[in-house]
Amino acid sequence: MSMLQPVMALVLWSLVMEVWLYATRIPALQAAKAPLDPNMSAADLNAIIPPRVRWKADNYNHLMEQPTIFYAACLAAAVGGHGDGLNTGLAWGYVGLRVVHSLVQATSNVIMVRFSVFMVASLALAALAVRTALQLF
Repeated sequence: MSMLQPVMALVLWSLVMEVWLYATRIPALQAAKAPLDPNMSAADLNAIIPPRVRWKADNYNHLMEQPTIFYAACLAAAVGGHGDGLNTGLAWGYVGLRVVHSLVQATSNVIMVRFSVFMVASLALAALAVRTALQLF
């Protein structure tokens, strides 16, 4: 059961980021008097809003990418009976690092800091995935 806690924590954090993105994006679009044209591309829309607003949406999109591997690895570990101990620690480490990554990207977007946090999170995820695979096979 403990392996499912970091899974739900990252799900909830993703929802926090979604709320933050809309709380900043909608007012920015209104202030820019952006047309709601279905023929506009995402790039056209992103050109209208300030980067500080766009960063939240970029991060939300990032939370829909690599974490899919995290969810699969955690669920495999939990179902396979390996969702405790070091695996749970790696899962919580990954979640914590993804929260830090979100905060960096959404506020200051210092690329080298963001990249460094992302790489450490990726290493935690890789360790979790490899450990789980070895335990299951």
